[in-house]
Amino acid sequence: MPIYEYQCKACGHRLEKLQKISAAPLTDCPSCDASELNRLVSAAGFRLAGGGWYETDFKTSGKKNLAGDSGSGSSSASPGDGAAA
Repeated sequence: MPIYEYQCKACGHRLEKLQKISAAPLTDCPSCDASELNRLVSAAGFRLAGGGWYETDFKTSGKKNLAGDSGSGSSSASPGDGAAA
């Protein structure tokens, strides 16, 4: 279930709520009881860590960075290095 952020127009109170996608948005502020609560648009935050599907299945053999590797690849190169601007 996603975590939604809300902010009250009346008092400025902000909160986060774990809700189903199909659930109706909240409208009543728990701080001031006004019906001025709006759902905010925010970036989703997640991280794929460890030796999961991306590391083992989708990278080319020369670019794998598996846990336990002794840093055989170049760690100072960034994805945009070498590209003409």
